[in-house]
Amino acid sequence: MKIQEIAKRAGVSTATVSRVFSNHPNIREELRERVLAAARQAGYHPRLSQKQQNVVVISPLREIYPIRSYVEMVISELALTLSARGYRIEMLPSDNLSQLERIRFCGAVSIGVDVESFGNWEERFAAPLVVIDRDVPPTGAGEIYSIRSDENQAMHLGIECLARHGCRKIGVIIYGKADMGNTGIRHGAVLRALRANRLPVLERLVRFALADSYAEEIGKLLKLGIDGLFCPGGNAGIIAAYVLSLYNRRIPEDISLVASERSMYSRYAIPPQTTITQDYAAQAKAVADLLDARRRGIAFPRHTVIPYRLIERDSVRENPPPPPEESFRVARA
Repeated sequence: MKIQEIAKRAGVSTATVSRVFSNHPNIREELRERVLAAARQAGYHPRLSQKQQNVVVISPLREIYPIRSYVEMVISELALTLSARGYRIEMLPSDNLSQLERIRFCGAVSIGVDVESFGNWEERFAAPLVVIDRDVPPTGAGEIYSIRSDENQAMHLGIECLARHGCRKIGVIIYGKADMGNTGIRHGAVLRALRANRLPVLERLVRFALADSYAEEIGKLLKLGIDGLFCPGGNAGIIAAYVLSLYNRRIPEDISLVASERSMYSRYAIPPQTTITQDYAAQAKAVADLLDARRRGIAFPRHTVIPYRLIERDSVRENPPPPPEESFRVARA
């Protein structure tokens, strides 16, 4: 459809339509909405331009990632990698997605926002949408892609590390609520990893918790006589270390611990914590490679899965002794 037809539908000049599509600041809001509405009704969206290198990075609500360090790490790597490729980043919160209609961009990158939130993306925009840390439908054409870390592999890394170091009854606390974000994927993967390592597979050994319930959940696991604790997600490593100290349990002498990597804490903890970590740089590179490919009209895989890494430090000991038989109690201040 030609720009003249959009102008006719909106009852404005072609120059006005051009200014709206280029996001010109000197356009009245009512006029901008009229032109955009006419374009939507006509099924029109601007074509990708080789000169247009704006990328919209869509950040999630705090409810999705209460612990913001993950989001900050992803955005930091995206900023470094995309700027090095000549892209300009524009930030947009996920509760303001209507603003996408007003922005000229060659690609959008969403962090942890389910693809359903974007509605009929392929009918509205000619630019690719890259969803980080979430899945997209396994089949289908169009410009929606998934780049995520391998949660199944990560759960196997953590459980296998504890098993390899002699732990025989491992408790797991998955940060978050059941079926929120990646918690369901992690839960299933943990059970499979326990079976693969011939360890007890009991639902009461695998729990979900947020910060306010972490102490209670660790207490329940200690009553079951665990000798290893795996805490994927959030700032669980910090919380677990503190709570174990309240229960007079030493790391790693009494309990071996594996958590998720937190760059400002994990290596400085006492003892330094063994962790699983996402490869944020590889995620950002995959995003940049995808955007480069699509701007050149080159096909790119719909799904990209990037392995986690295990960082071994001192919070897991060899062949830990069985936990003491006497009941535990919270240390008094």
